[in-house]
Amino acid sequence: MKIYSYSDLSKQEIESICLRQLEDDITIQDRVKSIVDAVKTDGDKALFNFAKQFDQVELAQLFIDKKEIEEIAASIPSEAKAAIDTAYQNIKTFHAAQAKKEEKIETMPGVTCWRETRAIDRVGLYIPGGSAVLPSTFLMLGIPATLAGCKEIVVCSPPQKDGKTNCYLAYCALKLGIEKIYLVGGAQAVAAMAYGTESVPKVYKIFGPGNRYVTQAKQLIQSTTMTAIDMPAGPSEVLVLADETANPSYLASDLLAQAEHGADSQTILVSTSNEIITKTLEQVEIQLKELPRKDVTALAIANSYTVLVKDLEQGMEFSNTYAPEHLILSTEHFEKLIPLIANAGSVFLGNLTPESAGDYASGTNHTLPTSGFAKAYSGVSLDSFVKKITFQHISPKGLENIGSTVEVLAEAEGLRAHRNAVSIRLKNN
Repeated sequence: MKIYSYSDLSKQEIESICLRQLEDDITIQDRVKSIVDAVKTDGDKALFNFAKQFDQVELAQLFIDKKEIEEIAASIPSEAKAAIDTAYQNIKTFHAAQAKKEEKIETMPGVTCWRETRAIDRVGLYIPGGSAVLPSTFLMLGIPATLAGCKEIVVCSPPQKDGKTNCYLAYCALKLGIEKIYLVGGAQAVAAMAYGTESVPKVYKIFGPGNRYVTQAKQLIQSTTMTAIDMPAGPSEVLVLADETANPSYLASDLLAQAEHGADSQTILVSTSNEIITKTLEQVEIQLKELPRKDVTALAIANSYTVLVKDLEQGMEFSNTYAPEHLILSTEHFEKLIPLIANAGSVFLGNLTPESAGDYASGTNHTLPTSGFAKAYSGVSLDSFVKKITFQHISPKGLENIGSTVEVLAEAEGLRAHRNAVSIRLKNN
């Protein structure tokens, strides 16, 4: 990992090292477009063909129903079942607290305004699940979707070699009350949910992480259909801000935990201490050797760097410029830094709060903005699955109070019909 000194960097250099290399591979864009077009044109037929081509599975049908889900879920190990139960309860508790009823406001006598929440009727959840097992993502998306009251939740996940799903996803489906899992992965899953096929229903908004093909497909359908997506996505990332109170072995484990997501992941260590940086990099080398995914993890570490800062406040300046998906404050003095945080997806406070806790079970959502989008986007929450509709009601007294204001403004804008809509009511009031 390259080491920079913040004081030696110009503003332009700081912005340069904070710039993520967003994938812009024309070959992939063209390939994704061809996959999306095939699904749009051929529907189920294309999905069966892609399952054979990409997943090496000849499917008899494109989904498994409740009966099969129950049979598969029955094989889950008891330890994993207990862990999913705990994670489910924590995530549900956190997201349930986000459902707050809004009050009616009288903006002036007789003029009442308010907002009401309505769930998005049909949402699509993409759960990576071919070679990797990701029950955590199923919980992170399925729990707020069910709490929001979405009428139809369409779940797509790649088939395993036996043409089924795995027991972990099946058990999550049972807990969430989801009775069908569509065995579709990659860009074709995004296309199927965006356009609908003979088997897969069309949805209004698509959620979930995935590889470069999934990301490209989500961006493509957002720009070409009426289907929304959760947020722009890119490689996963973490920024760890540490001072002399941090533990280098903990820091190294946090950096490596993020790096093992993939070769394009990025881990940034920002520290007030040269000694902490040196000892952490030593621990990275030691711990890396023991990891099953050490080759991929090493590539991500090579794509990462450290920054030496004069104090924690300067470290926060850099962090806000970088706008990390995950921000870990590895210091005993984290309380004073909280008000300084402007841009971050999710924040982990203190030396005993690893990012992996949020990935799995603390309760907060792990579907977060990457690539600097934390400057403008929030992570997935209950609000992601609902719409807020505004209402207003005007009484006779309210019409008297607000009428002239609307008339004057409408006339100033040259919109006489707007003025008349008020004037005609005032005459009859």
